[in-house]
Order: sequence, then structure tokens, then C-alpha cells
Amino acid sequence: MRNSIGAIALLVAGCANISAPGLWPTYQSQLEGAKYIGLTHAFAPGDPAWPGFGRLRVSPARAAIDVPGLIKKGEAFTYAEQAAGITAYDFPTDQIGTQLDPPAHGSALGATISDFPATIALRPLVVIDVSEKTRADPGYVATIGDITAWEHRHGKIPAGAVVMFRSDWSKHWREPDRFLARPFPGISVDALKFLHLERHILFHGHEPFDTDATPDLVAERWLLTHDFAQAEGVTNLDQVPEAGALVAIGFARPEGGTGGLARFVAIAPASWRYGETIAQSPGAPLPRQEAPLERDIDNVLRPHKR
Repeated sequence: MRNSIGAIALLVAGCANISAPGLWPTYQSQLEGAKYIGLTHAFAPGDPAWPGFGRLRVSPARAAIDVPGLIKKGEAFTYAEQAAGITAYDFPTDQIGTQLDPPAHGSALGATISDFPATIALRPLVVIDVSEKTRADPGYVATIGDITAWEHRHGKIPAGAVVMFRSDWSKHWREPDRFLARPFPGISVDALKFLHLERHILFHGHEPFDTDATPDLVAERWLLTHDFAQAEGVTNLDQVPEAGALVAIGFARPEGGTGGLARFVAIAPASWRYGETIAQSPGAPLPRQEAPLERDIDNVLRPHKR
């Protein structure tokens, strides 16, 4: 028995000395205790969208055929009858919500959403804060000077980084008419040329739905026709450090898509004052609703207290 206990102790000690393989030590030492901040709006009917596109419609999914013992053709799936919440979405456009905008949005020769490589998944995140300037002038256009001022404080922008411009315009998200109205904050074509041709960034992001407010969208057209992408409709940039964070990039991948709903998550150092750690919000199990889910007037499932 004593020999068996000794053997087990040696085995456990040996396992403890085995180095974790590959990138797991990086995760355990840097990412597990980091702060995570979502940069994406949850989308629903009534959110901002260009009027020419129409509006997003949501409804309960309905059976396409009779399924004996389960559901009849045309009936809606419900928790009460099928123990299933299933929702149908009628998208009038792929230019909706927080999105990743590929070159194909503005160029017939441009890459589509399904052409993005997997290598864009995790990048350095730069946040250039022009919010004070946009408070004074809602139509403020970010310049090369704003970029070089950031570099004076933090050093040269890393190649391959994502550069997001904080304007706080996302605070108008629940005011669709104001969110879409001009003037709104923009980025100059010279600033975009500097970022892409001099600093070789991956893409830039902004809080409004367009890169600039010029009548012919000069900056956006230059960007897309030169094979560069952009993030639009991002939020919570006021909770992200200007330098030192990463951004995780996920998106829907429709084949040939000219736009795509995206999920951007900033990953900040553990000492950062905003965000949640994995210990605080582990993701499994997920928290239960405060009350049963029921369809609201817009058919979105939300908790409803009796």
C-alpha cells in the first residue's frame, strides 16, 4: 500500500512538471485573467438602418411541412407546444448592426465576407479618441494629426493592427433618426491612406454607419476600391484602453456576402478598470433569465415577469 501511494505521488508530481503544450501557457498567464469588453450592438427591429433598405423583421419560425406528432405546416414553434424557441429573421440588407464591411460592398472586384482569412481572428487594438472633438463638432473628421498624436503618446501603430476611432456616436444608437442624420463623425481619406499605406493596418473601425459624410463618400470609396475593409457601428470604445489591448474578431460568413454581422471583443490587461474576467463570467453554465422568455411586440424573445 505504501509503495502504491508513493508511486501515485511520483506520478502526480511528474504530471505537475509537464509543461502545458503550445499556446496554453499564454492563455493561462495572459488571457485567462484579462478583461473582456464587447464592442458589438445586439441587433433588433427598430435599430438604425438606412431607410432605403427597409427594416429588419423578426418572427417565430414556422414549420414548412407537417411533422406528425410534433407540428403542423404553418404553425409557429413555441416553448409550450414543441419545447423549442426558434426564431426567423428577415434581413432587408447585409448592411445592418455592428458589421464587417468588405471591399465587395464598394467594388465588383473586391473580396467578399467569405474571402476573409482566418488569420484576422486576433489582432492588436488601437483606439484613437476624438470624442471631445466630436462633442464640440458632431461632423468632425479625424485627421493624420489625430493619429500622430496617438503615436506621440503610445509609439508607432503596430502593423496588422485594428484601429478604431472613438467618437461616442454609438450613444445615439437608441435614437435612430439622430444616429443616421448628418452631420456625423468621419475619417479623412488622407488619414485612411496613412493608416493603410504607411502603417499597414488590418482595418479601421468607427461608430457611425459610414466612414465619412461627404456626398459621394470619398473616404469609404477609396478604402473599398483599394481592397481594404472596415468595421462599422461599433460601440463601447469609451471602455477600452487607447493602447495595449487586443481585439477578437468574429463574423457571419455568407458566401459572397457584401457585408456581415460581426462580433468584436476587446481584450484588455487584467488591471484595466472596465470589462469582465473569465472568472467573473465563465460562459458555462450561462446565467438563467430573470423570468420566462416571451415574444415582445417586435417578436424578439425577452424575459417577461408575470
